[in-house]
Amino acid sequence: MNFDVKRMVKFEHNIGVPEKKYRMFGGAALVLASLFTAKILLIIVGMILIATAYSGWCPVYSGLNKSTLTPDSPAAPESSIEESESHKD
Repeated sequence: MNFDVKRMVKFEHNIGVPEKKYRMFGGAALVLASLFTAKILLIIVGMILIATAYSGWCPVYSGLNKSTLTPDSPAAPESSIEESESHKD
């Protein structure tokens, strides 16, 4: 498993819809918990989760060349849809 720094600057969507929901709810829970516990780390991690869920792009996933998108996902890049259609023929 290699970490590719050059791939991180491409900003391609790599988070699927179910994971976006998990990240959004988890981030909101951490931000809410940070209000009661006054922990800065919780609010930082929560905001990062919310930001990656909102944008649909995770820099760590880009560096590891990982994606949780499905080909029929609305945020899926066109190239992956075209590739999946070409494999059907």
